[in-house]
Amino acid sequence: MSIIGWLILGLIAGFIASKIVNAQGQGIVLDIVLGIVGALVGGFIFDAAGGAGVTGFNLWSLLVAIIGSIIVLILYHALTGRRAF
Repeated sequence: MSIIGWLILGLIAGFIASKIVNAQGQGIVLDIVLGIVGALVGGFIFDAAGGAGVTGFNLWSLLVAIIGSIIVLILYHALTGRRAF
């Protein structure tokens, strides 16, 4: 997947995860970063569990990235002392 694809997938996943975790976005740059990191975390978790991780720019990869982004956001809020949910 190209850099543009990763940025778009990261933005979408980070934004959706931010809305799920704390009902407001973190800002476009932080949403992209958390989404890309979340995609990597989600891909690693799904690969370790025997499933398919991020496979390209598709709905499955978006779901994996959102789940990973939620995990990253919860850890981010725990480390910064901000309230999640």
